[in-house]
Parts: sequence; C-alpha cells; structure tokens
Amino acid sequence: MENGMLVLSRKRQEKLIITLPDGRLITVVVVEIRGDKVRLGTLAPADCQVDREEVHNAKATGAYQRTADYLAARQKEREDPRR
Repeated sequence: MENGMLVLSRKRQEKLIITLPDGRLITVVVVEIRGDKVRLGTLAPADCQVDREEVHNAKATGAYQRTADYLAARQKEREDPRR
C-alpha cells in the first residue's frame, strides 16, 4: 500500500528528520534557496543510499553501472603509459 506524500515548508538551515524502522535517523537540511532551486544536504547512515531521482533510475535500469564501467575504462586508457 502506498502512502500519501507529506508536504512541508522549510526555511534555510531548517531540517527534516526521518526515522528508519530500526531507529536510525536520516536528516535533510535546506542548505540554500536560490530562485527556483533548493540545495539540500543529507546526513544518513553509511549503509543508506541517497541518490537524486535520475541517478536512482539509472542504477535501477543498469545504465549507471554501464556508464561507470565505460568511464573507468576510459580513465584506465588515459593512464596507460604505453599509449
């Protein structure tokens, strides 16, 4: 069952605290507001993955790993002294 969306208003430097089922916390801070853009900071346990939506979607489809593999191969080619 999907829950409804909670919509909150926050000012600069105000926080949102998310409590995970095991009691650990995720903190989201409004770092900066500039025009129609909001910069958020997150503080989460190391084993919690925090991604932008487009990165999350790319990882879910495997596109992220293929891109990471491609970039790693290109970097290795550039570092190869035999070239």
